[in-house]
Amino acid sequence: MKFICSACFITFLTISTFAQAQWKDLFNGTDLKGWTKKNGNAEYKVIDKAIVGISQVGTPNTFLCTGETYGDFVLELEVKVEVGLNSGIQIRSLSDPSVNNGRVHGYQVEIDPGQRSWAGGIYDEAGDGWLYPLSINPKGQMAFRNGQWNKYHIEAIGTRLKTWINGIPCANLIDPQIARGFIALQVHQVKNEWQNGLTVQWRNIRIATGDLKDAVWQGGDEIQEVNYLPNQLSEKEKRMGWRLLFDGKTSTGWHKMGENTFPKQGWAIEDGVLKILNSHQDSTKKGGDISTNEVFSNFELELDFKVTTGANSGLKYFVIEDPKKKSSAALGPEFQILDDKVHPDAKEGVNGNRTTGSLYDLISAENLSEGNNDKRLKAPGKWNKLRIVSKDGHVEHWLNNLKVVEYDRFSQVYRNLIAKSKYSKYPDFGQAASGHIVLQDHHDEVHFRSIKIREF
Repeated sequence: MKFICSACFITFLTISTFAQAQWKDLFNGTDLKGWTKKNGNAEYKVIDKAIVGISQVGTPNTFLCTGETYGDFVLELEVKVEVGLNSGIQIRSLSDPSVNNGRVHGYQVEIDPGQRSWAGGIYDEAGDGWLYPLSINPKGQMAFRNGQWNKYHIEAIGTRLKTWINGIPCANLIDPQIARGFIALQVHQVKNEWQNGLTVQWRNIRIATGDLKDAVWQGGDEIQEVNYLPNQLSEKEKRMGWRLLFDGKTSTGWHKMGENTFPKQGWAIEDGVLKILNSHQDSTKKGGDISTNEVFSNFELELDFKVTTGANSGLKYFVIEDPKKKSSAALGPEFQILDDKVHPDAKEGVNGNRTTGSLYDLISAENLSEGNNDKRLKAPGKWNKLRIVSKDGHVEHWLNNLKVVEYDRFSQVYRNLIAKSKYSKYPDFGQAASGHIVLQDHHDEVHFRSIKIREF
């Protein structure tokens, strides 16, 4: 029998693992060979075996891009940035002269030394904006250390993107938009003279593209997952009890308010989308509000919605439907869905409490996650993500993964709001133990998909 010393075995195992993972250095530590600057005029230098990006007032975002493109990979690097400068690591990114004059676009892993602390989040650069803000991962917000080198571990495998900083999981995203692209290092544009000359640094940049099972990290599934696959549940969502309320093909599980069947007109199901049709020219073709067949009490609901210019709709919950009255009017708390810039209802009510994300006519939507009024609402024609969490009377509205409303529907504060609103003649408004979920037909074309729910 032959024996191998433990030290030899560890060395052999380490060499085998790295060989299988096919790690490759993207930066040689001496010059910028293999990298090309795009879009802006910020400067990149090599100092002490690190790439140093230097901010410059008056230039747009600047990107130092690899010449090669990558599909599935694991990327590791170390980052240090001065406070006052935002930056990022582009992955699976593109620059096509025919698209926005070659503007670099694609997934960006955030480098954020500011108070918001969203480093490690995933942003769609020059696209749809935040895909995974760290407003949904408080522990991840504590991962980045200002003034120090921070190790990023980034996995892009199939449609799943995962990030870690200093061993702490930050993002867990499923998104089908871009399957392949280059890696790039961003120096963000700056507007103030005091920001001129701030630096961001990257070093020890390496990538693995083969046999990734040996390069991926275990864990990271404990943080919230964000899934942008249309009408599909991830394995984690299934384990957590999520189920689809709309299967992408049929109206199963839904009916017209006051009736037993789904509307024969006014609504359509096309290409995996549940669509309200525009009926302004002929109001007789209005389909009416549709309701779930089931009722819900403690739940988390999520869906994607897309409005057309000037459109108005809403999602109501805890709606009571009395089969004896056969009423088509849905009465319940409403997550407002609106083209805030064009539809006149945005200026009605009190302090914007009829804008998108608001508890309609009661509580105005604000960006509670960042502490400002920018809800980061995406324009007509783009998909927005809605989420409602209701548990034991505590209700939250989330818009694109930012909390915008929070209230207790059993509180005296809530009852006072009802007394001063258009619902004052309904003293028990929103007080039901359980109720239906309703999508509102306001004559305007509005699209819905990925309607899913889990009950607590």
